[in-house]
Amino acid sequence: MKAALQRWFDSDVGYSFRTSPVAMAAAVIAFVCVFCAVFAPWVAPHNPFDISTLELSHAQLPPALEAHAMPRPGDGARHYLLGTDDQGRDILSVLMYGARVSLVVGVVSVLLSTLIGVALGLAAGYFGGWVDGFLMRLCDVMLSFPAILIALLIAGVGRALFPNAANTVAFGVLILAITLTGWVQYARTVRGSTLVERNKEYVQAARVTGVPPMRIMRRHVLPNVLGPVLVLATIQVATAIITEATLSYLGVGVPPTQPSLGTLIRNGNDFLMSGQWWIAVFPGLMLILIALSVNLLGDWLRDALNPRLR
Repeated sequence: MKAALQRWFDSDVGYSFRTSPVAMAAAVIAFVCVFCAVFAPWVAPHNPFDISTLELSHAQLPPALEAHAMPRPGDGARHYLLGTDDQGRDILSVLMYGARVSLVVGVVSVLLSTLIGVALGLAAGYFGGWVDGFLMRLCDVMLSFPAILIALLIAGVGRALFPNAANTVAFGVLILAITLTGWVQYARTVRGSTLVERNKEYVQAARVTGVPPMRIMRRHVLPNVLGPVLVLATIQVATAIITEATLSYLGVGVPPTQPSLGTLIRNGNDFLMSGQWWIAVFPGLMLILIALSVNLLGDWLRDALNPRLR
């Protein structure tokens, strides 16, 4: 493990990372967000879902700095760095727990989109003919359906078939909706790279020696088309998280008992005009930090893997 890290550190990509302050700052922000989300039960100062620890008298308390500027005797505001929501839950703790849902939905949907898109893109680019034509027309059809519309359709069907499985259906709706609209970009990217690779000498030599097509695609073509896929997957994680937040904001996402960042923003929007700005602003800032850091890492990875920029 140590030797592998040392090789990466000494590689061109590692050197590019060491010499890019933006990439290092984005990596630190992304690591902190992911760490706090994964280890929320141990890092969060409060458990926002433990009803026994909630106090309605602490509802809608302002952040600590504003609370010290305008003290309210007996409100306990000093215990809440980012304030509390309408149920007395600590905003900082809710952000950590809410980011877990957003990250899980975003990462899982991107992984599924990558698997489907890479497989179909390889098949379309390698076999060509009617297979290529059919898969590309399928991509055109899928691009005409936005993720929000697909989520609404799946949510309606899922809740009609499984009315007593609200939580499971909600997670499935989010992941399936983002996956069905996200695999197209991977398929088109891999198809274009495969069209170039299939005519090269090493692929022709493998065909002549009788290597099966599936093995050629898996062992020879796939490793040479993964570069653009890695860059696209990194950027698409941020897009998937924003899509999940949008769907949750519209009420198609996870239930209020397991809020994501989109649900927290939707709940805070009801109090935004009444002065409790922190209930909606801090979840929005958390979403921006995650999306921005992942996008910056994706931009850095794209430049680091581009041989023309070395």
